[in-house]
Amino acid sequence: MVQDHGPSIKDDKTYQRLRDDGASKEKAARIANAGPSSSKKGGKHPPYESWTRDELYRQAQKVGIEGRSDMTKDQLIDALRNH
Repeated sequence: MVQDHGPSIKDDKTYQRLRDDGASKEKAARIANAGPSSSKKGGKHPPYESWTRDELYRQAQKVGIEGRSDMTKDQLIDALRNH
């Protein structure tokens, strides 16, 4: 039986599966609340590889990635994708 994770989680089954697979609470909640339409490709932003390091740094700052000032462009891309 899947536990009710409260009103802030839209899809308890997805949340629990992601947590069991080792995802953080934040990441599991973000994915569980996104819904099935979010898996479609075609976001409005170009791929991170085409961003400048400064743009990547500002995005990392927005989402709270620690250690970003010492990261290379490739490291920032990895950190943003895995956040």
